[in-house]
Amino acid sequence: MNVDRRYKVIRKIETDTASTHDSQHFDAVLDPANTCREVYADKGYPSAARAAQLKEAGYRNRIQRKGARNHHLLSARQEKRNKRIAKTRARVEHIFAGIEQMGGKLIRTIGQARANFAMTMMAASYNLKRLVYLKRAGIEVF
Repeated sequence: MNVDRRYKVIRKIETDTASTHDSQHFDAVLDPANTCREVYADKGYPSAARAAQLKEAGYRNRIQRKGARNHHLLSARQEKRNKRIAKTRARVEHIFAGIEQMGGKLIRTIGQARANFAMTMMAASYNLKRLVYLKRAGIEVF
């Protein structure tokens, strides 16, 4: 899921079967039209190849670090970096909470096409709800 961190609006989503990990769709949700060149993600996404790919594409890597296997401790500097990233990522978690209030992300459909449609409609309804809130608050989004 690609999210506008300032207004908490969903920009882009990608769906797949439950057997694939989210990190396999990382490239699909990157939006080159997005003016923000920072990429935030949780600890399930980091890799040296991904960091190099982001740097080559002109993005700033804001993916949280995790401890190495058999050495789970991070340095004080890495902990501070993760905390700084977590403050921004917390805004994205509000979107997941909003979707959960509307019925959650659990899809009860047969077929990938119907699941894609259900998630797209859920994202669209969340965005409409969010845009109504922003409009009432007097915030010009677009």
